[in-house]
Amino acid sequence: MNYKIILATLLTSFSLNAQIKEAKLDALVEKTMKTFNVPGIAVAIVKDGKVVLSKGYGVANINTQKKVDGNTLFGIASNSKAFTAAALAMLVDEKKINWDDKVIQYIPEFKMYNDYVTNEFTIRDLLTHRSGLGLGAGDLMIWPDGHDFKPKDIVKNIQFLKPVSSFRSQYDYDNLLYVIAGEVIEKVSGITWCDFVDQRILKPLQMNNSATNWNRLKDTTNTIVPHVPTNGKLEVVKRYTNPIFDAAAGIYSSTNDLSKWVIAQLNKGKYDGDKALFSETQHKQMWTPQTILPNRESNPYSCNFTAYGLGWRLNDLNGHLQVSHTGGLDGIVTQTIMIPDLQLGIIVLTNQQSGAAFNTISNTIKDSYLGLPYFDHLENLSKNRKSQEEDADKITEEVWKKVDENSIKRTTIDVTKYIGTYNDNWFGEVYIYVKRGILFFKSKRSPRLSGSVQFYKDQNFVVRWDNRSFNADAHIFFELDAQGRAIKFKMKAISPLTDFSYDFHDLDFYRTDN
Repeated sequence: MNYKIILATLLTSFSLNAQIKEAKLDALVEKTMKTFNVPGIAVAIVKDGKVVLSKGYGVANINTQKKVDGNTLFGIASNSKAFTAAALAMLVDEKKINWDDKVIQYIPEFKMYNDYVTNEFTIRDLLTHRSGLGLGAGDLMIWPDGHDFKPKDIVKNIQFLKPVSSFRSQYDYDNLLYVIAGEVIEKVSGITWCDFVDQRILKPLQMNNSATNWNRLKDTTNTIVPHVPTNGKLEVVKRYTNPIFDAAAGIYSSTNDLSKWVIAQLNKGKYDGDKALFSETQHKQMWTPQTILPNRESNPYSCNFTAYGLGWRLNDLNGHLQVSHTGGLDGIVTQTIMIPDLQLGIIVLTNQQSGAAFNTISNTIKDSYLGLPYFDHLENLSKNRKSQEEDADKITEEVWKKVDENSIKRTTIDVTKYIGTYNDNWFGEVYIYVKRGILFFKSKRSPRLSGSVQFYKDQNFVVRWDNRSFNADAHIFFELDAQGRAIKFKMKAISPLTDFSYDFHDLDFYRTDN
């Protein structure tokens, strides 16, 4: 008998079930909050069908200093997508739809960028980020808040978004198609996405403090506010409350409530004994790779595949299946992770927008259960983030330095040739106008997108948004006619760290006034 092999097996078995010590986790979270300037974080760990930890750290609001706890509600943002997938799975179980039904069967007015894609587009395609459209295409119809777009506008306008790849050939994350998936649920079930998810998921799981959007919360006394670093200082920003985004990112929940959702997921849809949200067959569908992603190695993990399922990201993690998702809104980012063969679930909710913060915590927890040698995720992710920020700062500083030099030199620009009304097929009208000799930009349908327009070089200007928490200043590239008058323009974010939902590059403006 080989005792060394037996001992190694026992040690491995022990290490795979080792839980990170709570005091060590507490210290890590506190240090993470300080490093990434995050006011409040909530963390939950689920193991073998039980909640072994659910607690809060720091404050929900830097102004009130109210503490975070396990019942504190956060916007979970795109972690809501898995709820939309589950809702559709229930309708499949009830034989009211099939995953590969065409969307036009339920929404006849649905139209994509060409007839073939329109006619072939399935319910499955709505959830799998393989439409051919680019990353976050059309998100300016949902982002930032304060616009007047409705789901029907997204259904109507998505046809005007130009593809960046052929249909079903590559992964590009989107939000709009999940909004349309919510419309399918309403058409088929006869009730809104909010009512369906509330009645069929939240209530059965007794997620009693959660709601399908901010406006439906019964009690908002224990909720976070979003925080964004702005001009070197952490600020409370306006909360996203528009219901257009619900099926993609609407849910508000806590670690105590989300733990129930994670337990049901790890139990293949079952809860409260033999009750089930959805069948094991549909559970397998949601956790089956649908769209293949490029493999990316990430220290200290090995990875043999990365894919997207139905509402979940799937990848190999050192030989274990990892099922996960993240979510982000202004001033809020969140993460859900499951490792099914370890019956392990991890939830990290934050009230600031640093993804490095939640990754530091979740990775460290994972390592303890995987029995991996110590790896300093805080140092590694902090270093990577600092490098990215330095590179982005260099790009933006060079642009604004040139703009300032033009101002100091009093470079003469005939602003009158740029004044006018311009229209984009899906985003609508914007106005370029002059006030006190300075050019300004303002969107008709998304009025928070307003700011001064300053000369950079040639026909390239830059817009500085009035709302500095957007961190999304952008280039404007005008095109002139033979008489030297602007007739069209395109846009592009200045910083490579600009959130992808500011998809200025998808806009194509043409002058509409004479």
